[in-house]
Amino acid sequence: MPDTALPATAQEGARVLTVSDSAARRVAFLIEHEGDPALMLRLTVSGGGCSGFQYGFAFDATANEDDHVFEKNGVKVVTDDVSLDLLAGSTLDYVEDLMGAAFQIKNPNATASCGCGNSFAA
Repeated sequence: MPDTALPATAQEGARVLTVSDSAARRVAFLIEHEGDPALMLRLTVSGGGCSGFQYGFAFDATANEDDHVFEKNGVKVVTDDVSLDLLAGSTLDYVEDLMGAAFQIKNPNATASCGCGNSFAA
């Protein structure tokens, strides 16, 4: 299993996923409420959504052989090798504003995105 669990901005060429402080705090909060400190946030990209690709979020306690693990403030975010191709250089953030609160992906590979921010075109 390739493990880039150094800083969340550890470089592996251009294949990096940055985790913001805000996202790390929110993931830590959610994991605490799940009651399983072994959990990691799994971020995936799959075909679908209104723009061609969509982001997926789930908790997972296992990293697979083709996974890359990024760590920030003790919180681990895991993504598979294929998803990392589409996420390279992205930042996972958690934003709270008057419209609501949500995880956001700031993806430099996206050529277009939908209004809800959950899907994109590459």
